[in-house]
Amino acid sequence: MLRIAVPNKGSLSEPAVEMLREAGYRQRRDSRELVLADPDNDVEFFFLRPRDIAVYVGSGTVDVGITGRDLLLDSGADAVEHMQLGFGGSTFRYAAPAGAVTSLEQVQGLRVATSYEVLVEGHLRSHGVEATVVHLDGAVESAVQLGVADVVADVVSTGTTLRGAGLEVFGNPILVSEAVLIRPRAVAEADVPAGVEVLSRRLQGVLTARQYVLMDYDVPVSLVERAVAITPGLESPTVSPLHDRDWAAVRAMVRRDQTNQVMDALYDVGARAILVTRIHASRL
Repeated sequence: MLRIAVPNKGSLSEPAVEMLREAGYRQRRDSRELVLADPDNDVEFFFLRPRDIAVYVGSGTVDVGITGRDLLLDSGADAVEHMQLGFGGSTFRYAAPAGAVTSLEQVQGLRVATSYEVLVEGHLRSHGVEATVVHLDGAVESAVQLGVADVVADVVSTGTTLRGAGLEVFGNPILVSEAVLIRPRAVAEADVPAGVEVLSRRLQGVLTARQYVLMDYDVPVSLVERAVAITPGLESPTVSPLHDRDWAAVRAMVRRDQTNQVMDALYDVGARAILVTRIHASRL
């Protein structure tokens, strides 16, 4: 069985489980369940701490895992990113009391509190900045107020927590993170097991289904070229004749976030009976 590590808690857990469920895999019903076999798909799921997943994957204990890019890089594990999963987006940044520090160069000689010690030390080193990195397991935003550090480095989603602590971000992001599927570094992409490729195709199918819709519409034959220029699809749209030979039916995939703009443009061209259908699953 293909062994897959899944976050057992935290912000990545539920989206990961939902994505795997949409991809056709069995998922646990009890959060206390730590191991779940799915014999129909020849896989076995291990629900682990998000921070530990890269270590298990890198050591070969499991074949692949879902974790955050930030956690992968901070782990120092012998694992690499296999594919992006499109959820769990966040930005990793430095923050300090308003106006106290405005650039990375000013961090020289200061104390930086973070839960991502390896990641921050590597970033500072790559920019030639020497600072003392203070490791904390949580509540990093309180470190300055409590006198433990001068600067913090943490994951920022909305910035509300930092602002509540009187801090503001500065400098360029350390890292833009999201959920990723990872594999052992020792396994070359060309040698990835067939089960991983099936998993990847299924997950990519979920991403496509979430990002695109099917759009059907009728358009006068004389206007087909103008209409399909608006909806080129992924390869090429399907164009079929109607009973009225002066009209054609067109079907194409359209990005979900552009649906209404495309419908407006088609209507202006002369298309009618424009319908949108959700894609449940896909293989491209």
